[in-house]
Amino acid sequence: MLNQLIVANYAIAERVELQFRQGMTTLTGETGAGKSIVLDALGLVLGGRADAGAVRHGAKRADITASFDVSRIPEAQLWLENHDLDDEHECILRRVISKDGRSRAYINGQPCPLADLRELGGMLMDIHSQHQHQSLLQKDTHRKLLDEFAGAEKLAEATRTAWKQWHKTRQRLSELQSYKDENEARLQLLRYQVEELDGLALGENELTELENEQAQLGHAETVLRNCHQASLLCSEDEPSAASLVQQALQQLEQLPVEIPQLADTLQMLNEAQIQLSEAGNNLRHFIDDYEANPARLEEVETRLSTIYDLARKHRVTPETLGELHTQLQSELDELDGGEGSLEKLEADVETFRDEWQAQADALTGKREKAAAELDNRIAEELAQLSMPSVQFVTRLARQEKAEPAPTGNEDIEFLISANPGQPARALSKVASGGELSRISLAIQVVVAQTSTIPTLVFDEVDVGIGGGTAEVVGRLLRQLGQNGQVLCVTHLPQVAAQAHQHLFVSKFSEQNATFSRIETLNDDGRVREVARMLGGVDMTEQTLAHAQEMVQKGQATHH
Repeated sequence: MLNQLIVANYAIAERVELQFRQGMTTLTGETGAGKSIVLDALGLVLGGRADAGAVRHGAKRADITASFDVSRIPEAQLWLENHDLDDEHECILRRVISKDGRSRAYINGQPCPLADLRELGGMLMDIHSQHQHQSLLQKDTHRKLLDEFAGAEKLAEATRTAWKQWHKTRQRLSELQSYKDENEARLQLLRYQVEELDGLALGENELTELENEQAQLGHAETVLRNCHQASLLCSEDEPSAASLVQQALQQLEQLPVEIPQLADTLQMLNEAQIQLSEAGNNLRHFIDDYEANPARLEEVETRLSTIYDLARKHRVTPETLGELHTQLQSELDELDGGEGSLEKLEADVETFRDEWQAQADALTGKREKAAAELDNRIAEELAQLSMPSVQFVTRLARQEKAEPAPTGNEDIEFLISANPGQPARALSKVASGGELSRISLAIQVVVAQTSTIPTLVFDEVDVGIGGGTAEVVGRLLRQLGQNGQVLCVTHLPQVAAQAHQHLFVSKFSEQNATFSRIETLNDDGRVREVARMLGGVDMTEQTLAHAQEMVQKGQATHH
């Protein structure tokens, strides 16, 4: 619901700040006073096309801000959450237009593309104007309204989801089919490469173990020679390391006095003598057990050569051959009978198509049943609006394409026949501006209980009507306002008298400048404005009394 609108330096409005309530709000005023300012400003803040000429003369920019309560609009809440723009239940849309024509858009204080403003704005408000592109002329709106009226939104979403699965799988299948020859060649290569790596059967740590073993076997003579020499130096040569340590120990033990500070040193020399003796023994045992094995060395080197050659062939390091093996095996499984194989994808396409068809057929059944009821109820409303000869038809046309569509089996379009005997045609080709506004009003009255758009704006919905029909229009607008929020620009006192809130637009001049002023009327102000609409410039007591009666009657309307 629209809570507040602030317009600064737009057209002849220097600054206008309006508060809105739930229910029906009318905007009235003399021709040229600036009633269109509010509707045009709302159109801009919802992403409409900007005109630099609309910036107030002498100002650098026009600034328009609209604040909405989205607590009862789940679709808008979800959109804001998905774009990280949610701010509890408040949504603030802002549009700034520079005098050079540049435009900037904001949602909850964050800059955004104009397309985002349009997308979100479409969930918050619907403007029905004779001079603007209207959502009622779009087939997407027709389908959405019918599905909401039928209570088929979840079924429509299920149909769309099933279509997405089918479409994605079919695209994947088409890609594979278009590259069938390339895929077959790739499959043969993969089979050969995987078979070759299977034959290698490289163990997890085998490469490291082989390289270590090769290093030892390849230097066997050097290892034996150096170990033998080290053994002699430890304990067998004269002087050996062990005998030298023994001599040092004897020198300290033969000191004439005991020196406590050398106790640790004596301990270390004793331990060193023991360690040298054990090291010499270990070296002798190693030499006795160590055997140079030329045959094993040849085996190891042959195995390593095979590994290195295969790594060079695949242009990878020997260490990553195992990873490559796993990768190639996975790709082979995918192409050769896996989830991405042609046979599997062909079966999946048919399965997803059947799922879509089941959802679409169920959706068609609901739509067909609801369409007949919708047509009858709209016809009743049109009769009240002095359009009894207009026939309203919701056409469900089976789509010519045999392929699934995200919206179901059929195209949906609202048609009208303006006169008996004439075929029903598209709204855009038959209805005039005034007729379209009244048709839109009739539709909105019928679907108001199910529509997800909480704020409806009607620009001069009463053009070309008067008398009792005008009173009916006012009653229908008030009825719409009971379930949401309606803003209406009107010239008819019968309509204005029934509003929950009345805004009066006027203009004045000051210091060679023109200004627009919009004020919320109190009860006395409402009566005087309705009287002006009834009687023109001269306001008599009879006119005021008539206006008082109309306002009292209008406020007592609860239909």
